[in-house]
Amino acid sequence: MSNTNQNHTPAEIAKLEVGGKTYELPVITGTRGDKAIDISNLRAQSGYITLDEGSGNTAACESKITYINGEK
Repeated sequence: MSNTNQNHTPAEIAKLEVGGKTYELPVITGTRGDKAIDISNLRAQSGYITLDEGSGNTAACESKITYINGEK
């Protein structure tokens, strides 16, 4: 994924409402144009974690120098 510079305001924000509170999470765009919700600070903000069995919808890392084509 790219565009996760913490010093700028993202163009899009996703809102997660849970436990009567709303959390704003940045939306980032990956190298191939995939959109992602950056949950890297979710636990610190809310105490919640996520579950993605099999990591089917999770980017495992961010890299500015490497693109891995997992389909190949």
